[in-house]
Amino acid sequence: MLDQVLEAGPDRVGRSFYDRALNQLESGGAGLQRGAELACFLVSSASDGITAKLLSAIWDPWAELPDHRADLETDVYTLRRIVPADRGLGLGHRLRVR
Repeated sequence: MLDQVLEAGPDRVGRSFYDRALNQLESGGAGLQRGAELACFLVSSASDGITAKLLSAIWDPWAELPDHRADLETDVYTLRRIVPADRGLGLGHRLRVR
């Protein structure tokens, strides 16, 4: 994903996001420890009620989220799937649940 962000460039992904990605590349990325810390947070009771969110171990202030639960009732940190119909396209098909 880092390579894709850098390839897209600052005009497409935003200067701040691009600069952080470039810094991450130059510093050798993030160690496994930070990802492990996020995983421990997510399985702990501190993250109760924080669901359906996309969090970056190194870029997002995930340890502070319990103090901002009301903000999480919005679409902040929410990953949303865009389907062809959302863009007025007739591609694909819809699954029917029986």
